[in-house]
Amino acid sequence: MKKIVPVVLKHKNNGIDILAFHHPLAGTQLVKGTIEQDEQYEQAAIRELFEESGLIAQPNPKFMGNLILSVNQQNWYFYLCEVKCGLAETWHHHCQDGGGLDFRFFWYSLDQQPDDHWHGTFKEALSFLRNSLTSS
Repeated sequence: MKKIVPVVLKHKNNGIDILAFHHPLAGTQLVKGTIEQDEQYEQAAIRELFEESGLIAQPNPKFMGNLILSVNQQNWYFYLCEVKCGLAETWHHHCQDGGGLDFRFFWYSLDQQPDDHWHGTFKEALSFLRNSLTSS
């Protein structure tokens, strides 16, 4: 199964933060979703970012790479999304998924090691992103 992961980054003097959120039922996560049939990956990234966070990405997000997860063999495709507006340090967004849930968004330093609030698949994704961003 193919999944899309729209990535929003914030560069700061001492490193890079990535947009993350707390899901009320499933812990700390990155924005991620299923690529719909016949959907272009770039469009899937823009759509998922909007559905889960309310953010509107600029056209043509940049492909960062893909990762086949060790636990379930899902293929995750990462796209760097740029947003026009300045973003707050934290905010809440009411997402329609799962019957309507409130997600709490925040910035997470890629220098940190994820704690137990992160699911293993997202820990693997953070490691992939950390490695790809520091090697480029």
